[in-house]
Amino acid sequence: MIVAMYFLMIRPQRKQQQKHQDTLSKLQKGDHVVTIGRLHGVVDEINNEAKTVTLDCDGIFLVFDLNAIGSVSQRAASSEVAAEPAKAETKPADDAAADTASTETADKPADSDETTDQDADK
Repeated sequence: MIVAMYFLMIRPQRKQQQKHQDTLSKLQKGDHVVTIGRLHGVVDEINNEAKTVTLDCDGIFLVFDLNAIGSVSQRAASSEVAAEPAKAETKPADDAAADTASTETADKPADSDETTDQDADK
């Protein structure tokens, strides 16, 4: 009975733990990961001394325990890690220009409506 329990319960669990430890040891900056809470992010920093990992979740940096990493969804190639910061720097500038243009467009109709209302009152 004990031997059957070992092969059915204990051995598979040990294999799963070993596989998870191998995944964590191969973790590197730029990997796309999913935490055990199902939060998706990109590894920004790994602190092996404190056993923590910092994830970039759309510009929000969160620190997790290393064991909170559930799986790695996409490994980063060494060339992708170098190219990723350049993409991040150009994106906010484009968004800021778009926001400014939409604000200017929104201001113009409001000004013309105000003058029309003032003319109607006279």
